[in-house]
Formats: sequence, structure tokens, C-alpha cells
Amino acid sequence: MKKRYMPNTNWYINKLEIAHGNHSPLKPMEGLRGLAVFLVFLVHYCSLFEPYIMTDTISAQFLYILKNVGNIGVDLFFVLSGFLIYGTLLKKTKTLFIPYFKRRLVRIYPTFLVVFTIYLILSFLIPAESKLPDSGLDKFIFIIQNLLLLPGIFEVKAIITVAWSLSFEVFYYISIPIVLGLLKMRAWRFQNRVTFWLSVSVVGFLLFEIFGDPADYTRLLMFISGILLYEVYTQKSFKLPNFFGTLSLIFSMLFYHFSSEIPSIPTLSVIILFVCFFFLCLEAFASNNGSALWLSFSPLRWLGNMSYSYYLIHGITLKALFLFMTMIIPAAEQFDYQFWLILPIFFIITLISSFILYITIEKPLSIDKK
Repeated sequence: MKKRYMPNTNWYINKLEIAHGNHSPLKPMEGLRGLAVFLVFLVHYCSLFEPYIMTDTISAQFLYILKNVGNIGVDLFFVLSGFLIYGTLLKKTKTLFIPYFKRRLVRIYPTFLVVFTIYLILSFLIPAESKLPDSGLDKFIFIIQNLLLLPGIFEVKAIITVAWSLSFEVFYYISIPIVLGLLKMRAWRFQNRVTFWLSVSVVGFLLFEIFGDPADYTRLLMFISGILLYEVYTQKSFKLPNFFGTLSLIFSMLFYHFSSEIPSIPTLSVIILFVCFFFLCLEAFASNNGSALWLSFSPLRWLGNMSYSYYLIHGITLKALFLFMTMIIPAAEQFDYQFWLILPIFFIITLISSFILYITIEKPLSIDKK
């Protein structure tokens, strides 16, 4: 009897699992990255599908909810970055700036440059979709600004739409070792560090509330949520009830969506995310039960492990899919349940393009170079 060919699934698993050396991985953190990047996917999928959806339908209502709630995915990324980078630096006796920044550059740039090149090529091939200025000099300056990851912190339009958040990440990467070094915080007691970071958070929220925040800099404070998370988590003496983090996540989503009804306190939704994501991560990291169970689900973790590649490439993949769909079916408010049918198909296609980028660029050039 002829042997049937069975795909080697171990190959995919080996590519998507990340080695942590002698350290035990925080599997729920990998799952949280997967959750965060899926929320970002929902924002862009819903935005591109919006011209097709029939208004006054249940699907349209869900589209608007998912599009709004998906924005918190980036905030969750900031909390996780705050936790990881602060923890890495605090554990060291001192910061060696050159090796530290070299690791950060190696982690960010190889994948970014590949996707950036794709965007540039398509900008020249499809001028109608290009964000590049017409003038040659302006075009050159604009490209350099994007290469330096200035969009976000500075008023520069991003060629890669999601790249604005990288400037926030880089700002944090640069500022946190300076703060730790100048204030000699490694020698501080736990209580003093927590008091300091809580004070910075309160002052920050008050300043943004008083003076406004047109550039959305309030979200920088989400890194401090991650810093406080690291401080409390490493004490190993704080335990929350099982699934308290999941309930905090649900509450934060609901509040964020309906926060537009409370215009008098514009920073309140960010404060809620600050607190709820702290509880979500703390409960998930501190136990193998509760929220950690579903956050450790392998496919969700695998998505989290390739989340950077997914984050950068999924937008252009979706754009291509919708441009193709428009060629077949002109955009018009004519779809209802199709919103749900097309969503998993497009999500799977974005997974494929992201996986290719991950195994060819990110993993060999960034992750395996640690």
C-alpha cells in the first residue's frame, strides 16, 4: 500500500517557537503579543471593508466596534515593551549603551527595511497609492525621515502606516537607560521605584489632561504601566483571582469603545487601559491557571512570536487584497454577512505573507542574532 504524504508540522512549530536560552519563557506574554497584533489586524480590516458594508445592519455595528476597540492593540504592545526593556536593563549592574542600542537596532531594522523597500517600490509603481511628495528634494527628505523612524513622535506622515508606533518604541528605548543611569535606580528599594513611576504617571496624566494631547503622546505612559508591572511581578507576592485579567481586558474594551461618550475627560480611556492591562498581564504572568490558560494557546503564541513581521506586512497585504476585490466587485454598501466570511480568509492570507517575512528575514537576522 502506497504511503500517504504527511506534512512535517514540526518544521512550522520549530520556526515559530522562540528559544529563550536558560530562561523559562513567559508563554502568556507571547499570547498577549498575538492578541495585540490581531486587534491591530481588525482595525485595518474593518477600515478597508467599511465602504462595502451595508449601514444599519448588525454587521455594520460590529464593524465599527471592532475598528474602534482594535486600536488598543498598540497600547498593549507598549505595556509589554515597557515590561521587557525595563526588566532587562534593571537586572544589569550597569548599561553598556553601545551593545544595548546595537541589539535594539538589529531587532528593529532588518524586517523594517525589507517592508519599507516594498512600500517604496510600490509607491513608484502605483503613484495613486503613494504618500511620497512630488518634489525630488521633499521626497528625499521624507524618505530619510521615515528611515529614521520619526513619524509618530514628530509630525511626519508614515510611509508604513503602522510605523508611527516604532518612534514611540525608539523614544522609550533611548530614554529608559538614561533615566535608570542618571538616577541610579538599580540601587533604589522596590517601594521607592514604584513610588517614583506612579508619581511620573500621575503627573503625566494631569499634564495631558490640562494642556491637551493633539499628538496622542498620552500613550507613552503605557510603557510605565509595563514598568510597574515588572516591579510588582518580580516581587512574587501579588496574586489576583483567576481570570481577573480577562475580565479587566473585557472591561477595558467596553470602556474604550464607549469612552467617546465622556468627552470631558479625554485621558480617562488611557488611564483605564493603563490599569486594566497592568492587571491583565499581572494575573496572566503570575499563574499557570486563569487567563494564562487561553493566552498560552499555541497558535496564539506563534502569532505573537512573529508579531513584528505581522505588524509591518499585514497592512500592505490587506490593501492588495482589497484592491483586487475592488477590481471584481466595485466598492459599494452592499455587503452584510460577507464581512464575517471574508475576515478569516483575509486573515489567513496575511498570516502567510507574515510567516514568509518572519522565516526569511526577522528570525534569522534579528531573533537568532540575540
